[in-house]
Formats: sequence, C-alpha cells, structure tokens
Amino acid sequence: MSQNQTINETPIPFAFALIPMLVMIIVMGICVIVLKASPHVPLLIGTATAAFIATRFGYTWNYIEEACYAGIKMALPAILIIIMIGLTIGSWIGGGIVATMVYYGLELLSPSLFLFTICAICCVVTLAIGSSWATMGTIGVAAMGIGHSINIPAPMVAGAVISGAYFGDKMSPLSDTTNLAAGITGTDLFDHIKHMLYTTIPGLVIALVAYYVMGMQFSGAHLDAGKINEVLGVLQKSFVISPWLLLVPVAVIVLIARKVPALPALAAGILMGWACHVWVQHGQIDTAVKTLQEGFKLNSGNAMVDELFNRGGIDAMMGTVSLTIVAMTFGGVMEKTGMLRALVEKILHMARNAAGLITATIASAILTNATTSEQYISILLPGRMYVEAFRKMRLKSRNLSRALEDGGTITSVLVPWNTCGVFASSMLGVTAFEYGPYAILNYSIPIIAITMAFLGIGVQRMSPEEEAEVEREERSSREAASSSSSSGHQPVVAN
Repeated sequence: MSQNQTINETPIPFAFALIPMLVMIIVMGICVIVLKASPHVPLLIGTATAAFIATRFGYTWNYIEEACYAGIKMALPAILIIIMIGLTIGSWIGGGIVATMVYYGLELLSPSLFLFTICAICCVVTLAIGSSWATMGTIGVAAMGIGHSINIPAPMVAGAVISGAYFGDKMSPLSDTTNLAAGITGTDLFDHIKHMLYTTIPGLVIALVAYYVMGMQFSGAHLDAGKINEVLGVLQKSFVISPWLLLVPVAVIVLIARKVPALPALAAGILMGWACHVWVQHGQIDTAVKTLQEGFKLNSGNAMVDELFNRGGIDAMMGTVSLTIVAMTFGGVMEKTGMLRALVEKILHMARNAAGLITATIASAILTNATTSEQYISILLPGRMYVEAFRKMRLKSRNLSRALEDGGTITSVLVPWNTCGVFASSMLGVTAFEYGPYAILNYSIPIIAITMAFLGIGVQRMSPEEEAEVEREERSSREAASSSSSSGHQPVVAN
C-alpha cells in the first residue's frame, strides 16, 4: 500500500468496535453449544462483521485484506509447531513410545494420586522445556490414555495436564511468552519470574490440593483390575514395550533444556520415533512413512486402546491448522483496524489506582485472547498500551509484566477458539468447555492476582531514585517537544 494513501478517516468508536465481538460470541454459542458444530463459521461471521464496520469508517478492502494476511502471518510459527506435534505423535505412537508411557503409567501410578501426580509431572517437564504445547502433545496424550484406562473422566485429566503445563510455561525462563512479557515491558527476566511467584505459587497449591481431593474418589476400591490387565495385555501384544524407549522423550527434553530451538528438537524426536517404528517395532518402511502423514492405525480388538492409538500424523492436525488460520483473520482485522484498541482503551479509563490498573491490564489481556485468538497479541498489545500508565502511577514494570501473564498467558487455553484452546482440544480430545472447570490453575491465577492487587499484596512501587529518574526523563521529553514546536518544525502528514 502506498504511504501517501489515507487508510482511515475516522477512529472506530467503542460501541461499533464491540459489535463484531458480540456477534461472534452469540453465533459461537449457537453453533458450538446448541448445534455442536465447529467454531470456524462463527469466526468467519465475526470477521465479516468486523470488515463491514471497518469499511463504514473509511478502511479500504485492500487494507482489510492485508490485515487478514497479517493475522495469519503471526500464526505461522504456531502452525509449524502444530504440524510438528502431529508428526511427533504419529512417530511416537508408531515407535511404541506412547504405549510404553501408558504401560508403565498404569503399572506405577496410583489412581487416587493420578491427577495430583500428572499435574506435578507436567509442571516439571514444562519448566524444563518451556513449551506447554510440547508437554500436552506428548505427556498429555499418554496421560489421557492412562486416565481413560482407570476410569478417570477425560475433562479432569485434561484439566490437570493443562494446569501443570501452563504453570511451567508461565514460570520457565525458556518459555517464549515469559521472555516476551519481560522484554516488551523492559523488565529483567528473572525479576519478572520472581515477581510471578506471588500469584502463581498460590494458584498451583490450590490446583494440587483440588486434584488430590478429586483423586480420592478413584481409590483402589473403585479400580477395575481386570480392565487394567486387559489393557496391559493388549499393549504387550501390539507393541514392543521397553523402558529404553523412554529415552526418546528424555532426549527431546534435554535438547530443549539446552536451548535447542523447538522445531529442530521436535524434528530430532520425530526421527528417533520413526527409527523406533522401523527397527524396534519391526514396522515396514512404507508404513512408517505413511504414519507420519496419515497417523497410526491399530486394530487390536480393544475399542478403548484403538481409540487412544489411532491418531497422529499431519492429516489429523489440518482441522487445527484451518481453525488457527480462521481465528487469526478475525484477530488481524480487529487489531489492524483499531477496534481492539478501542475496546482496551475503554477498560483503561476505569483504572483510577494501582489495583484498578492491574485489574484493567488483566481484563485487557483476557479480552485480547478472546478477540484476536492469539496468546502473543494478548501480551504485546496491552503491554505496549499500558507501559506509560504504569510509569505515571510510579509502579515497577514487573507489575505490568506479571499482569500480562496472569491475564494473557494463563487464560489463552480457556478460550475455545484461541490457538491455545484449539491445540489443547485437538491433542487431548476434550473441548475447552469440558476441561475449563478442571483447569484450576488457569482460572484461579487471575482471581488471585486481582484480589492481591486490591489488598496491596505484591504491588511494588518505584523507589525514590527510580521516581526521580522517570521525572527527569519526562521533563527531558517535554523540553524536546517544546523545542521542536518553537523551531517551527511540523509533523509530516501523508496526503
């Protein structure tokens, strides 16, 4: 687009910016809850509504089209990860790795402590690798199989997996969202992580206690030993089970922990899984290759085992990829046309003090997750907008960085059409509406953060020295602006 072309004549008011969001939510409720349909169509209707309103306020169709492309471009890294996870699941199931995890999980994990234990395991794994998606796509898939085998409801297992995975994603120095929140607010990474302990540790304690209590109903008295033995027998008959196969996920964890980028680390895991399929499980080369594309095929005669292991491959991820693309077109139009900014600024106006500002930041991040369908934007946009507001109230930047993660990182998986919610649903086989009530960490942290803000707990203000430095910077900025104005320089306006 030419730099001299006028893009927008009039800013879009709050009332009009709200319409696409309301339309999308209403249609989403009808399609997903009532009609049991996919979220694709509601998101497309929301995008069309946003595009129509934007044209009424001076935006050209060319600009709107570019906004859609910009949204999709932001999702490309996520799409690549989704495809790689599909390949990982296919190769790991074919290589007997998932079967081995399920086998030893059934033998070693106590049913009454399963929810507690799997949440703790996901915490540790994600802390080590920094990726909630990798944890859900590997440990999470195995956990769903184990939970199903011992009659624990799938939404409960999925909630425990997600709580653990997002604790690690939030607190790991290797996490991209953790680094993004620290970077965009100008906060030291480890100061940011230490400051998040105020809200994240209580959230984890609440979640673990809840999973411990919920797990008590699945004690040994309720365990169907015959069913477990049947599953173990089917796994032994269908796969070569060996503890050596567990070295494959360990190797991937080590690679990522040593700061190998996610894509090469996952590629190494795929290659090792494929090799195990051919040489350990004695599969045909052509079958192993087809598994990467089409997923693993198993006909064991046990319906539950077949349901668990007939999955994976690139083809299985295409629904997730298409939903990600559709969601990001909606997000791209909402952000690039200024409608999201109008919604967020309205929230900012209600912030009268430190507690109000922190609450507004968390609410803005949650709203951004729902409107743009992308976790990164929920950190980037409020982060950019609220930096100055936190400075004016003389609040340390770590308050902002923590609020962004308390509202953005942690709630993204609770939104069914967000890329994180879409991915979790596709991996764990449970919708966000089903696992949401059991993802205890994810909805408790925003509540804890807002409560602490109003109680004044963990709200850190600038020292007198820092306040003086900010005042000097503001004074210098005003003097520079005044000097520019008096010298007759005028801003360049595009014609």
